[in-house]
Amino acid sequence: MSALLALGPPGGAVAAELVMLEQPGCAWCKRWNEEIAPAYPNTPEGRRAPLRRVDISRPWPQDLDGISPDVLTPTFILIEDGQEVARLRGYPGEHFFWPVLGEMIEKLGSKTPEAD
Repeated sequence: MSALLALGPPGGAVAAELVMLEQPGCAWCKRWNEEIAPAYPNTPEGRRAPLRRVDISRPWPQDLDGISPDVLTPTFILIEDGQEVARLRGYPGEHFFWPVLGEMIEKLGSKTPEAD
């Protein structure tokens, strides 16, 4: 996980977020909340891409207009500077979630200003 710390933005500014799409009654959301949510903000991944929850049964947030909504919950959308970087549909369990999230976070480091 120490390699992920190196990907953090300078000065601690947050340019990325992990958007979790959820809805009432979602059993897999509940499981994620029990297995991952308590630790997430204290991890390098959570510091690099803080969690933002979006209830898909409510109107889609205006600031996410450029991001495609989804009907499957949970869906995790990694966003950097308002652009989707990666998406994970569903929750594969805690043993698979962290490696997949790590691969998603690595994509943040591959974006360079010159590429835009």
